[in-house]
Amino acid sequence: MIMNNGSLLQNVSPNLDSLESGVASILTLNNKKKNSDKYLRQQLTPEACVFSAVRGVVDTAIDAETRMGASLIRLHFHDCFVDGCDGGILLDDINGTFQGEQNSPPNANSARGYEVIAQAKQSVINTCPNISISCADILAIAARDSVAKLGGQTYNVALGRSDARTANFSGAINQLPAPFDNLTVQIQKFSDKNFTLREMVALAGAHTVGFARCSTVCTSGNVNSAAQLQCNCSATLTDSDLQQLDTTPTMFDKDYYDNFNSNQGIMFSDQVLTGDATTAGFVTDYSNDVSVFLGDFAAAMIKMGDLPPSAGAQLEIRDVCSRVNPTSVASM
Repeated sequence: MIMNNGSLLQNVSPNLDSLESGVASILTLNNKKKNSDKYLRQQLTPEACVFSAVRGVVDTAIDAETRMGASLIRLHFHDCFVDGCDGGILLDDINGTFQGEQNSPPNANSARGYEVIAQAKQSVINTCPNISISCADILAIAARDSVAKLGGQTYNVALGRSDARTANFSGAINQLPAPFDNLTVQIQKFSDKNFTLREMVALAGAHTVGFARCSTVCTSGNVNSAAQLQCNCSATLTDSDLQQLDTTPTMFDKDYYDNFNSNQGIMFSDQVLTGDATTAGFVTDYSNDVSVFLGDFAAAMIKMGDLPPSAGAQLEIRDVCSRVNPTSVASM
């Protein structure tokens, strides 16, 4: 009926013209937006471009799996506590030639997030051409962005770290705090890195997010014997069997310290923080006021991120975070 009505066709035609005009306008706007986005990227300072590129990857990873935030914080910690913040933990083993930190007992089948750091490095390369950024820097940024994403206090990350051309398998065993460490051992390990007792207790608060593997929790000496566990330690355990480290494992809050009040710190090394009057006082401070904890944690993370590589270490800016450059252009 419409096709036989010429006047109706004439009435419809202008509307079709308007629709085409509207589509053209939308396409023009989209093109303008794309050009505007490109312009804005070009206007970013080099540091801002790097921060934006890394944050986009980290946010996407945490949106896909909230646990990844805690893993990235831990990965930065495990990097910096072994011979300084040098990206050593990111180096893959080379069969028969090189043994790095990834398969050292504290990290084997436990440290994770390597692929997120690799993606962040590639994002910087793609988004911020002609900007050289170390993998150690990307680890520091990713940890900061994870803290903020999970509800913690953001903080400044200074750039300028370099990547080591080696890693330290035994150093990961000897330098990293372990779940079975008593308070005396923990104090010594943090003191070796020039941290105060208060900073030690604040950094322990990273356990306010994330999970431990049940295989770790169920190992004698690793767990607070009074803690109520989710793990079935009598069962055959896999790496997917997990124990949350406090009652709100996806939120950066003070519940980790609150749990100590009822003797429910999960790991042995956590609950013993209440065994000394000084460290117990810091636990109380953080349990009483989350803002105090968040501020102290942020300050301690800045200090940790400044731990220098070992004296005499050969350094570079890696092109690929999992392997050294074929020829170093920044050896020191």
